Parts: sequence; structure tokens; C-alpha cells
Amino acid sequence: MPDEKTFHMTPDEFRRHGHAVVDWIADYHSNIESFPVLSEVNPGQIRASLPADPPAKGEPFDALLRDVEKLILPGITHWQSPNFFAYFPSNSSGPGILGDLLSSGLGVQGMLWSTSPACTELETHVLDWLVPMLGLPEKFLSSNTGGGVIQDTASSAVLCALLAARERATGYTSNQKGGDGRVVAYASTQTHSAIQKAAMIAGIGVSNLRVIEVDKNFAMRPGALSRQIEADKRAGLVPCMVCATVGTTSSNAMDPIAEIAEVCRQHNLWLHVDAAMSGTAALCPEFRHLQKGVELADSYNFNPHKWMFTTFDCDCFWVADRKALIQTLSILPEYLRNQATESGAVIDYRDWHIQLGRRFRSLKLWFVIRHYGVEGLQHHIRRHVELAQQFAQWVHDDSRFELAAPVPLNLICFRHKGGDEVNQTIMDRLNRSGDLFLTHTKLNEKFTLRLCVGQTNTQARHVEKAWRRICEEAEKAVALG
Repeated sequence: MPDEKTFHMTPDEFRRHGHAVVDWIADYHSNIESFPVLSEVNPGQIRASLPADPPAKGEPFDALLRDVEKLILPGITHWQSPNFFAYFPSNSSGPGILGDLLSSGLGVQGMLWSTSPACTELETHVLDWLVPMLGLPEKFLSSNTGGGVIQDTASSAVLCALLAARERATGYTSNQKGGDGRVVAYASTQTHSAIQKAAMIAGIGVSNLRVIEVDKNFAMRPGALSRQIEADKRAGLVPCMVCATVGTTSSNAMDPIAEIAEVCRQHNLWLHVDAAMSGTAALCPEFRHLQKGVELADSYNFNPHKWMFTTFDCDCFWVADRKALIQTLSILPEYLRNQATESGAVIDYRDWHIQLGRRFRSLKLWFVIRHYGVEGLQHHIRRHVELAQQFAQWVHDDSRFELAAPVPLNLICFRHKGGDEVNQTIMDRLNRSGDLFLTHTKLNEKFTLRLCVGQTNTQARHVEKAWRRICEEAEKAVALG
């Protein structure tokens, strides 16, 4: 009988096309500064360029790669550009990309220890590495009462923390009976919107998420927190969790964790610390004071995919008491039962997060840590902070501009003194130019520019160019006004 026809890519074809893709990525990174940072396409433009119907017959791989260049690249906002200063970074690096490629190549699904022991054990080991690297408390180690797990994003981490806090506060009955509308949680006015979505998903409700006022530096006021908790208790409600932030998204504000932790201790509330972007700075001992009190937290997360050169997605989430998390999230249908699980000698990470299935994310994190070493990671973090502090000094010294918030690390919030319209014009003109990409926030009800120095390959010349271009557009905006 003739060989059965197969439509699969052969190993030899994969090898040839794989080399072409790696070459394409290397060329892309080499030439990335030649692209406008913010995509210039109009809504619907990319879809309009694509065929209306799928191909009836398979196409040559070379044609796919050509169309990436021709059709897809124009619709890319270049997050890996060294001139990307918007939002917070979503970094990548050579070892991160290659680790991700290897994870895809292995194609394992690590929901249970038994479905790929290395997927589980490497993850546990790498997250244990990070505890001393970041100066975190030993209770987060897997050899202690806690342990770490890789989530997709900080949004999932805060949701898991909130669910565990809800169950602990209700004696682990909410999962069985549902909510009764009495459970409440707490965050500041500056906390990331992920906590609001978590409150919605967890059945607590946004109206039961108490938003606590902040001080002049946009950090949560522990006194106001304490008063709100006491008022809620008097009203017969059930406080469960406080979310404190190390480096808020709007202004990089640092909540006073130690003082907040004392309030949580008094009322037996779960304390979650979200250090999504700024947690990476704790690799450097001189920045660890910014999260003083973290040893008192019940859970903690940070995103290596933001400022630690690890390809998206990768959020590291630790708990001090893994039993509380597992009791909240564990379901064991018959088809997942196995001897290793029932022995109690292994970790099944399916019990540590929302989804059942999971990718081998720890490979890329392992590659990044081993490639850079602690020394290399510290070098780049320190350099980014140094460049940001230099930029802040330029703003401070220029009579046309003002700093809108303290600059503890690598985010500068600033504005032109000409008012909201001038600042909006400056940002819009810069972003349309393609030379760099900035985003904004509102602080004290004023339109405020944000510039974050944290992209993997950003150097002094990029920051200097950004300041020069900001000054140029400021002059034009004032003239137009």
C-alpha cells in the first residue's frame, strides 16, 4: 500500500522553517528602532488586509512568514522597542524567548505532578530560588508552610488571594453555599483595577470592595483603613482581605505594608501584597526598604514579565499557608486521581490557581535567571533606576515642567505647567511621531504624563532622546495653544 498522505510539517521542514523564524526574530530585534513605536494602523485595517475565507489547501511556510512582515508587522505596537516608555514594560529577552520556544516544543500540560514531574518540580525550585533573591520571608518557601506558583498575570494572583481570603473568613463555607453579601475587601483608590474584577468574579461585588483614601504620596492611609474595617464590623459585615501595593500603576506609590499589616493582624484579615512591576527592584538589596513589612503578608506576587526580562506571561505568586489556598481551589474528580497525588508527596499545581491546565512557564524563567545571574539582573535594574532618576532631575530643573509624584524607582509622573490641554497635545504629538510611546494618568484630577524606564534594551541615549523630543513638542504645544 502507498504511504498514507500526511499534512504535517516534517522534522526536516520544521528545522528549516524554525531557523528562518529565529533569524526573523533576531533581525526584528536588531532593527526594532526603525519602526514607529506605536502602531499607525486604523481600526479594521489589519482585518481588511486578510483574505475573507480560509485557504482550502495548505500554503507554503515561506508565504506565512512573508505575510507576517507585510500584513501583521504594521499592526504591531513594539513593546520591545527601547523607546517604549508607556504603561509598565512587558519585557522579553533572548533566553526568555528561547525558554518559551522550548516549552512550546515540549508541549507538556503540567496540571498534575504525574503529567510531567519536571514541569512541577522545576517551577517549585525556581520559585524557591526567588525567595532569597528578592529578600522575601522564608515562610514562602516550599520547604516551609507556604510555597510559590506561576500564574499568568497579577490579575489571577489577586483573584486567588481574594478567594482564599474569602474562604478563610467564612470558615470555608462560601464555596459550598455561595456568598451572602456580607464579605468585604479593601484596597486604596490607587490599587490596580484587577482587584475590582476579582471582587466581581469572587462574588464579593464591587460595592463590597472598600476603596481607602491615600496620602499626598498616593499611598494608602492605614488609619483610614482601620476606621473603615471597624465600621464594617459594626454593620455586621465580614472583612476578609486587604490588597496593598508596592508600586501602583498610576504613580508607583508604595503602600506602607508594615502599618497595613498591623491593622490586618488586629482584625485577622488576609494581607495580599501586589508588587507586579516594582517587586523586581527587590533583587537589589538597596531597594528592599520599599516593601518593608512584606514578611507579614499572607500572599505576595510580582511579574518577571514586566521588569525581569521574562517573556509574557509569567507572574510569581507566593502564599504563607499553602493549605488555605489548596483547600479553597482543590477539586478532585475521578479522572484526575493517581497514586502520586494520593501519596501526598507531590505538588499538584492545578490546586493553586483557577485553570486546570498549565504550560511549562518555569523554563523561560529558569533560562533568564541562569543566563543573567543575580549580578546581571541587578545591573540592569540599577541602570534603569539611575536613568529614571536622571530624567526626574531634568524635569525638576526645567521651569516649564513639574513632578507630579515622588520617583522611588523607574516611573516618572510629570506634567507641563501649561495645563491639561498642553500635556494632552504633547503626548498625542509624541505618540503620532513614532519616536517614542508615552501614556498618561490623572493625579489630583490633573492630566499627568508617565514615563517608565524599564524596557530590556533601553539605554541612556534613548532616555536623552525622549527628553529632547518632549521639550520640542512642549514648545510646539504652547505655541499652538
